[in-house]
Amino acid sequence: MRKYIVILCLMLPLGAAAQEEQKKGSGLTVDAELLSRGELRRGGLRGKTESEDPKADEAQFVVDRARLTAGYKRDSLTVKLSFQHEGLWGMEGEGSNFNIYEAWAQLKSRHGFFARLGRQELRYDDERILGNNDWAMAALSHDVLKLGYEGHGHKIHAFAAYNQNAKNTRGGTYYANGSQPYKTMQTLWYHYDVRPIPLGISLLLMNVGMQSGTEDDYHTVNQQLYGGYITFKPKNLKVELSYYRQAGKASLDYKTGSDIPLKSWMGSVKATYDINKCVSAYAGYDYLSGDKDFVVPSNIHVGMIQHKEINAFTSIFGSMHKFYGAMDFFYVSAYYGTNSPGLQNLFGGVNLKPVKNLSFDASYHYMATASSIENLKKTLGHELEVSASYKVMKDVRVAAGYSLMIGSETLERLQRSTDKRLLRWGWLMAVITPRIFQ
Repeated sequence: MRKYIVILCLMLPLGAAAQEEQKKGSGLTVDAELLSRGELRRGGLRGKTESEDPKADEAQFVVDRARLTAGYKRDSLTVKLSFQHEGLWGMEGEGSNFNIYEAWAQLKSRHGFFARLGRQELRYDDERILGNNDWAMAALSHDVLKLGYEGHGHKIHAFAAYNQNAKNTRGGTYYANGSQPYKTMQTLWYHYDVRPIPLGISLLLMNVGMQSGTEDDYHTVNQQLYGGYITFKPKNLKVELSYYRQAGKASLDYKTGSDIPLKSWMGSVKATYDINKCVSAYAGYDYLSGDKDFVVPSNIHVGMIQHKEINAFTSIFGSMHKFYGAMDFFYVSAYYGTNSPGLQNLFGGVNLKPVKNLSFDASYHYMATASSIENLKKTLGHELEVSASYKVMKDVRVAAGYSLMIGSETLERLQRSTDKRLLRWGWLMAVITPRIFQ
């Protein structure tokens, strides 16, 4: 807490200058965010066996995040600086982290061109591919240079990143297992709003370079992601469509430098209908491709089929908590080595707003693998979710949620656990976001 007090004291002397600048259409703002979330879960811990204590897979904890953000704007210049602390109640050292979450400056012309340099969030479209993953306490930001243009219904952004491992700065290129999961990134995003009709179209092209090997013998493995996102909003209906493909190569093991071709894809559709001002319903389907000939070894074996290419789709920078079930079981990450059977997510739900500032949401998810699994069914399970949010005042919000997962034998085998049939998770969260100074 003393760190935030010191930072705030350093910012306050700028107040007089900021008030003068406000007269000219500029100014300084200081915002705070205090977020605390308590969680209670039962079941679902990897590696549990029948001989263990029945309560060994229970967990109760409180995570929190504190941010102090200063923003400054003057004519064509905008600057943002955000300090962040995230951790677990009662834990010090590795469980507590203090860092600079955002630190960027942007120049913008009157004609819509802009340049932004520094650490910043990348949030695009529905955040399935590029998002800040805000549910996680650490969230996600990137050190990038972004150039772009926005005007007349068109938006085009181009940005690039280059990450370095501080342990090998003299070598200049080697990067593995650092603070970011990639070495280089180059991305081009284009969006167009079709004004005569309520249609929005986005196109995305991304190249991500990940290094493979050791500090003495390494190379960069590049993989490409390309696709699009479409929204259509006629009156009370909103339809969202997305389709992306992955190509290039992926590293099986960054230590050995063994690489394998990557060929995967995903598609999704979601429809939301506002029945009235208080009730809306939604339904959708997600498909993320998986590896073929997927075999699940028993608990005492590690072996698997050697694949000639990776067919499992992986989203590296997305806000994953928003899409594939609130219990976060299915990020379509590798189960063994780099292999995954993919995911099918069929879902539907309803959102209620009975009174001002209060909302409820209830949803159902049917989960299944995309690829067939030897001697097992594709069904992973059924997830039921309920949540509520109440805005106490303009800068104070409380929320709570409860999820129930009825798992299948397939889920137990994939997670290597004997207690996946009935999983429970509940949470209670408070978010306080006051503007301290303007």
